[in-house]
Amino acid sequence: MSRMGDVLAGFHAAWEFESDSVLIRYERGIRTPKLFQVLGERRVPLAALQGVTLTHGKRGTVILRAEPRPGADPLLEAAAGQLKEGSDPYRLVLPADKETLAEYYADELRAALTESGPAERYLVAAPDAPRAFKAYDAKASFDGRSVSFRWFWTGASSAKWKAGDQTFAVGDLSGVEWRSPEVFEGYLRLLRRDAAVPPPAQADQDPGAVVFGLGYGPVHESLPFAAAVLAAVRECGPVAAVPASAPRRDPADIAERIRHLGELHQAGLVTDEEFSLKKAELLAEL
Repeated sequence: MSRMGDVLAGFHAAWEFESDSVLIRYERGIRTPKLFQVLGERRVPLAALQGVTLTHGKRGTVILRAEPRPGADPLLEAAAGQLKEGSDPYRLVLPADKETLAEYYADELRAALTESGPAERYLVAAPDAPRAFKAYDAKASFDGRSVSFRWFWTGASSAKWKAGDQTFAVGDLSGVEWRSPEVFEGYLRLLRRDAAVPPPAQADQDPGAVVFGLGYGPVHESLPFAAAVLAAVRECGPVAAVPASAPRRDPADIAERIRHLGELHQAGLVTDEEFSLKKAELLAEL
C-alpha cells in the first residue's frame, strides 16, 4: 500500500490512504452533494473492499471508484442500489490531468485488497445516533435504542392517526426498507421480527412506515437515518421483554391532537368507540 498519509484530492472529496484503510473526507461546499456533507468523513477498512476501477468521466474527468463488498456498509445496504451516481460515496471524480496519479493509487489499492464476496458483518461504521428527520406524515427520531414516529395531523392517514404515535425498540426489528424520495412513492418502513399480521402494502397506511414528499425525507436525511437503524438492528441483543414506557407529552400538543381527533369524528372517519378510546389514551399521556 502507499505511504501512510498519502492523499488524493478530487471534486467533493479527498481520499487519504492508510496501511489498513482509506479515510474519505467529503467537502462541505455548496456544490457538494448534501449526502456527502452529512457524512463528513468515513473510514473504510481495506477488508470492506473487493475491487477498484478507474474510468473516464464527462467533461475531462476520470473516476476512481472503490467497490465495497456486499454487506460491508450499512449505508449501501439501506440504499439497495437506489443512490444516484453523483451521490455514490465510493466514487472520486478527478480532473483528467490526474489520471496517471489515479492509476498509481488504483494499482496500489488493488494490490492491498485480500477479501471478496459478502461480508459477515458491517465493516464500515454507520452514521451515529441520535438522528431525526421530517417525513411527509411524521417526525421520525432514533436515539440508538428505539425508533419513534410522531404523526403530523396535516399529513398522516386516518389509519396512522387511529393507531397513534409509534415507538419501536431496536430489538423488535429485523431490518428496514428504504425507498428513495427521488423516485415515486418514497418511504421508510421498519420491518418487525414477529409481526402477527403482515403490514399494509401501502406505506401511507402502515403505522410502521413514514412516507416522503417534496421536501420531506430527503436522501441526505432519511438514508443515514435508515443506515443507523439497520446497523443497530444488526448489533442489538435479545428482544426486550418489557417495552420502555412512553414519555410524557406537552399538554398543548395533546390538546391539538384531541381537537384533530374530534374533526375526524365529526367527519365520520372515526367511530364513537374509537373516538372515546383514543381520547382516553391521549389524556393518559398527560
